[in-house]
Amino acid sequence: MFLRNESFTEYITTYKAVTVLIAMNLFFYIWTGWFTFLGGNEIYMLGIGWNLPIAYGEYWRLVTPVFLHAGLMHVAFNSFSLFLFGPWLEAKLGVTRFVTVYLATAVIANIVTFFLQDFSYRHVGASGAVFGLFGIYAYIVAMRKDLMNQVSSQMITTIIIIGVIMTFVNPGINVLAHIVGLISGAALAPLFLKRVTAWSNELGSQTIHDPDEIAFDPKRWEKKRRMKQLIWFYVGGIFLTMIAFFWLVDTLFF
Repeated sequence: MFLRNESFTEYITTYKAVTVLIAMNLFFYIWTGWFTFLGGNEIYMLGIGWNLPIAYGEYWRLVTPVFLHAGLMHVAFNSFSLFLFGPWLEAKLGVTRFVTVYLATAVIANIVTFFLQDFSYRHVGASGAVFGLFGIYAYIVAMRKDLMNQVSSQMITTIIIIGVIMTFVNPGINVLAHIVGLISGAALAPLFLKRVTAWSNELGSQTIHDPDEIAFDPKRWEKKRRMKQLIWFYVGGIFLTMIAFFWLVDTLFF
């Protein structure tokens, strides 16, 4: 479900929204981080989530922080999370609904940050949106079990738990954005998943065997191999995620 088998060309043509969002993350990171002499610093200062200017009417700052990041590992973690967990939701929801819920959870998280933090508070990053996607998956695991197989449910549950724990362990993180993103994603999930069909329907038609016939699956070894690859993929992903979170201590947010 989350294991990517597509070529680069297949990926960017199949998951257009995810590709564009990742490209925007990288583009603005490179511009604001490496090309400050070409207006990058000005763009960064105009786009960060800064409560004081928002209070004076600069409401675009509720959206623009989603595309700005404070360091290489910050943008790498958020972009990789989007790369890994975005495609399935984009395929299920469609481009418009996927982008809508992605941005909506981020904006909701930023609005709550504005109201609950002081005027001097500043923040950047797509973490609110990424945790919004996690919130949708959390709702699926809890309420829409027909959409996800057991192995995928266990994997995503583990990743969400680790993400929440790291949110409170590491200093300098916009905790409100993470938690509100997670909650808003779960709250919006019923609306956006209303027309989504069960995952079992995607398996296609199955051959009906005679009750007395011993069924033979010629792809059984391939399926077992793919399952092992998936398990190791997630074990490695969880390990790297934990390392990335600790590395981000001095590079996340202000």
